[in-house]
Amino acid sequence: MLFVVDVGNTHTVLGLYEGAELRHHWRLRTDPERTTDEWGLSLHTLFHLVGLDLAVVKAVAVSSVVPPAVHVIRRASQRYFGVEPLVVGPGVKTGLAIRYDNPREVGADRIVNAVAAYSVVQGPCIVVDFGTATTFDCISGSGEYLGGAIVPGIGIALDALVTRAAKLPRVEIARPRNVIGRNTEESMQSGILFGYVSLVDGLVDRLAAQMGGQARVIATGGLAGAIASESRTIESVSPNLTLDGLRLIHERNAG
Repeated sequence: MLFVVDVGNTHTVLGLYEGAELRHHWRLRTDPERTTDEWGLSLHTLFHLVGLDLAVVKAVAVSSVVPPAVHVIRRASQRYFGVEPLVVGPGVKTGLAIRYDNPREVGADRIVNAVAAYSVVQGPCIVVDFGTATTFDCISGSGEYLGGAIVPGIGIALDALVTRAAKLPRVEIARPRNVIGRNTEESMQSGILFGYVSLVDGLVDRLAAQMGGQARVIATGGLAGAIASESRTIESVSPNLTLDGLRLIHERNAG
């Protein structure tokens, strides 16, 4: 089996593949100070809960936007799985030509998402990832990673609003009854939800226009479903897009 790890700024997502099938997946809080032993305890616990032994893992693939976590995960992979992990970065075969000014600046998760999306669409596409930051990644019809856009994530925006405005309460990110809020909670929910829907649709329009006017749009990340249900540009939601991209990149580098 292949074990994949995507380390984000807020959460770390783990997946276990048997061939192309995602058998199990888990989400943990990202902790840059988690030790190798703590990783081992978490791995033993998670695998035990699904009735598996760590020995079923024959390969590991990792993407991370938190540099301190990479070294610890590498050591945990060596110690508990007995394998050297594939870490997405410079020198790793992705199948995409990177057209960024400095390819080393592109977050590994953005490249992994692009690989997975292009494998499905096989044409021009845009990936919108709703994470700590909301990222937009553009892939050409010939499989080139063109770049994209980065904006503060929905959670960050809400945190900033509540922190900087003394009378505004923390609210659930949910669809209000109306766009025109009749109380403070609904007004905030309207601004956050519909405001981000408008942001996404507006940016996608501009990105697609620069790409020639046609691009499939795939969303992923924690709040992808909530935004996609109101968006006119998002065509599909793929919750495990990043994990699938790690599997594909591992296949392209195996052997």
